[in-house]
This record gives sequence, structure tokens and C-alpha cells, in this order.
Amino acid sequence: MYTLTIVGMGPGGADYLTMEAYRVLTTGEMVFLRTDRHPIVEMLTKAGMTYTSFDDVYESASDFDGAYKTMANRVLEAAQNANVVYAVPGNPFVAEKSVALILEKAESASVGVHIVHGASFIDAIVTTLKYDPVNGLVIADALGLSEANIHPDSDYLWIQVYNQHIASELKLALMADYEDDQNICIIQAAGVPELECIKWCKLYEMDRHSEDFDHLTSVFVPKPEARAYGMADLVHIMRRLRGEGGCPWDREQTHESLTPYLVEEAYEVRHAVFHEDDAALADELGDVLLQVVFHAAIGEEEGYFGLPDVYKAVCEKMIRRHPHVFGDVHVQNSDEVLDNWQAIKNTEKSISRVIDTMRTVSSSFPALLRAQKVQKKAASVGFDWGDAEVALDKVEEEVAELREAIQLKDAAAIAEELGDLLLIAANVARLAKVDAELALNDATEKFMKRFEYIETAFIEQGKTLEASELVEMERLWQEAKKWEKI
Repeated sequence: MYTLTIVGMGPGGADYLTMEAYRVLTTGEMVFLRTDRHPIVEMLTKAGMTYTSFDDVYESASDFDGAYKTMANRVLEAAQNANVVYAVPGNPFVAEKSVALILEKAESASVGVHIVHGASFIDAIVTTLKYDPVNGLVIADALGLSEANIHPDSDYLWIQVYNQHIASELKLALMADYEDDQNICIIQAAGVPELECIKWCKLYEMDRHSEDFDHLTSVFVPKPEARAYGMADLVHIMRRLRGEGGCPWDREQTHESLTPYLVEEAYEVRHAVFHEDDAALADELGDVLLQVVFHAAIGEEEGYFGLPDVYKAVCEKMIRRHPHVFGDVHVQNSDEVLDNWQAIKNTEKSISRVIDTMRTVSSSFPALLRAQKVQKKAASVGFDWGDAEVALDKVEEEVAELREAIQLKDAAAIAEELGDLLLIAANVARLAKVDAELALNDATEKFMKRFEYIETAFIEQGKTLEASELVEMERLWQEAKKWEKI
């Protein structure tokens, strides 16, 4: 069996290269370098190293993952027929995907592996910054930014900030969790005396100079001086409130007692959205999140479920119901997405009849909202009026039937016919693409504004509503309507 020797070349400066690494690199018969863009390559070449670089693989591959797979396969193939040296910058076990792929496949490829230690660029960076990582340093890959879970309560070292484009993407991602003027440090070529450059700046300035970024650049983001709260803090606060010596009210709550609050908070969110109040929206979303954590805390105490179960359930559901993103299903538009979603949901819940889909619409929904959702289920199989105007004719029929019930003073019939009228009104709204719940809420707001106009007018006249005539109230009501249109 031939031997594959994987060598760490250190972060850049010759002083970081170990004696064993120097010997192996300068005497190896078949040496592969992941990249020859490393400060000590010229020195090693003068000392007798001959090598093949994989820099051309970067240029031909469509992405980094593909490039690393190609490198790993070439190294393993060569190592089946000769003793091979594969050298990477820094330490072979720090942010080296190609090494991880080689180690994963080496045994099945009948290749023996020997590792030669190398100082990582992280060693050089903490030395340059005079920083002790023992209290917690998160090392994150800027190339995997979409999968990163950023917690500002830790110090971060972002590696592989190769160019200005990656720096810009990183800046935008960080600005979602940090203040724009957060202090950051751009570190170039740590451990290479003639190239090392340390630049402190504000987060919003990070990507302003392209010359700050190359293959040896990392970005250090210290924990903000002001406390940055995260999900773990909210969970801890809730456990404290529910725990021994916590808040008496919070400790008394149950799933049942909390349900009204969750509904109320959801409506507060809706109010903030429609009033385009971003500050209120952030606050109300926090209240909704609090309710989720509250219920999870109770579930955890009772031993039925906890917050991890909530995460798991929603993540699995989103992946399962988005096969066009996480699978191989192709869709043309959002209508097809919704059709697929409903089909998957029906399969999950063993729904085969339209009436079953109607019953999945919770009876806890506001009546108008539930009516529109149920009617939409019927419309999906063609049981529907052609348009809002046709449905409006049915409104007139229901008004006539309601009038008759009122004339007969039949309480049960009045309730039934009124329900029919509200149902068809919700249907008209659906066909006209109007949210009936929102429309009624807006009408209520309008009523309140007009009533305020009437009451204010009487107060200015030194009168009270109770002592005023309905005719005068109606006159002021019509006056308020005119003011709305001015």
C-alpha cells in the first residue's frame, strides 16, 4: 500500500512551517498543492520542491464543492500508484474540505494516510490580534453564509472572505443582527510579516475597498458591547419566570389559558403590518414568539414536547412541502406551488374528500375568515358562482328572506337567515378578491371615526349624546361622510 502524506503549510510565514513539513515537501517525488498562491511556495521551490497545483481546478469548476471533490479524487487516484504528498495552507483539519473528502474515501480506496501538522491561520490571527479564544470564538465560513446561524453574543471569525462580493454579502447578513457601526477587523495575510495587514473599521464600511480582500482575508467581529439577545436568552427568561421563585402569574398559565393571548397577538401583528409600522411589527412579532416559547416551556415541564420538537416539526414540514426547492419537483409559478402544498398536505392527513379539506379549516378562526376558506375549498372543484356580480344577486335574495323572518318575528329564522346573508357576503368578498375580515374591520374603524365626529360636535355645542335627537345625529353623520371625501 502506498502512503498519502497530507501536509499543513502553515498560514503563510516561513516561521510557521514545521521542520517535518519542510522535509516532506522538498523531498517528495509527487507533490500536489491545493493552491500555489501561498507565500512560502517560492522558498520551497528554491529548496527543491517540484509540484502540481490545483489552481486550474478552481477556474474550471462551477462551484467550490465541485472543485474540492475533483481535487480529492485526483489525489486518491494518484496515491493508489505512488507515494503522494498533498499540501494545503494552514492546518489540514481547519476549513479544508478537500482533506475531509480524502479522509472520508481513503480507506475504501486502499490508501494509507499520514498527517503532518501545520499551524492554522487561526493561530496566526489570534497571535496578531493578541486575542485569547478560550472564552468562546465562533469560526464561520463566509462561503456558507446561507446556512450560518449567527449569534451576536459570541465573538466571530469569518474565514474565506475571498473578494469584495463575498464581503458585501457578509456585511448585509451581519447588519441584520448587528448595529451598522459595529466595530470589525479585516485581517489580511496573518502570519506573513511582509504582507500582514490589520484594519479596524465600522461594519457599514467593510466592503468599500476591494484591495482589502483576497484569498488570505478573514474578518473578526467581536461581541457587541451592548447586550445582543438571542433565542437562548428568551428560553432562559421563560424558564426563570416559570421556575421556583418566578412570576406567580406566569407559573399559573396553561395551554388553554394562553390561547386567547396568542390570537390577540396575531391580530396585533396584522394591525402593525397594515399600518406599515415597522417598529410596532418587530415588537408584536416578539410577543407572538413569546407565546410560542411559553407553550413550549409548558410542554417541556409536562414532558410532552419542548422547543426542539417545535423546530423539528416546522423544519421537516417546510422541507417536505417545498419539493421544488429541496427536491427534484419543477414548478412554473406560485399557483403550482400552492397546488403542490395542498396535495402534500392532503396526503399527510389522509384526506381524500373535499369535505375533509373543509373540516381542516379550524372552527376557531374568525367566522368571516373561516367562511372564505371553506368556500375556496368548494370553488376548487367548480362549486362556485361565476363572479362577484352573480353572487351579489344572491345577497338580494338573502336580504329578502331575512326581512321576511324579521317581519314574522321568528328568532331562529332571523339567526339562520342572517348567517346565510353573512356567508354570501363573505363569498362576494372572496370573488372580488377582498379579505372580508379586513373589510369589516376597516368599516368598523370608519364607523368609529364618524361617530367621533358626531360626539365631538355635540361636546363643542355643550350637548350630550343622550340628550340629542337622532335626526341631528344623522345630519352630523352625513356631514362626517362629506369630510372624508375632501
